Amino acid sequence: MFDVLIVGGGVSGMSCALVLGSAKNKPFVIDKKIAILTHQKNSNLQEAIINNAYGIPPGKLGADLLSESIQHLSETYPHINQIPNEKVLKIESESETFTITTNKSTYKSKIVVVAIGAANTFAIEGLMHYVEPHQKAPVEKKRIQLKNNDQKVVDGIYVTGTLAGSRSQVPIAAGSGAAVATDILTLWNEGNHTQVHDSIKK
Repeated sequence: MFDVLIVGGGVSGMSCALVLGSAKNKPFVIDKKIAILTHQKNSNLQEAIINNAYGIPPGKLGADLLSESIQHLSETYPHINQIPNEKVLKIESESETFTITTNKSTYKSKIVVVAIGAANTFAIEGLMHYVEPHQKAPVEKKRIQLKNNDQKVVDGIYVTGTLAGSRSQVPIAAGSGAAVATDILTLWNEGNHTQVHDSIKK
């Protein structure tokens, strides 16, 4: 049983995982079990060259950023369980938990963060009735999003990045994932607004 399972190892999913990972010493996070399904095959970054994202050196290949982000998470926050090469097929609600079925296994989690792309090939059973046309993408691209209120689909299910209705930009996707992470931290902190900062000051 996970406390959070993040579906997708692209920009928004990895950003969410990094922020949650960085909160590991908070008393309300210490006992939390967090995992991410790091499937990246369909990420738009696979063919990208990034020149306009804050903090990322110009000319960075998106494919390199994807692999480096996995290494970053593994080395800096090894307590985050990385599950590679699995694609989610179904998400079912069961009381206050969710059952997540992939092409290889089944997991249970109290919270699910859906952090995959907005292509109209989206086909996760259990979420299809939340699908609607993307509000900020050209109609001819036939992008979709999940109906949400401030990135919450329903209690226990969050959506990030382009699938939440954001435009397709690396900094926007990263911020979207981080925002959901802070919402989850706030939930765990009994509603007290929470973010995580590191500092060179002691």
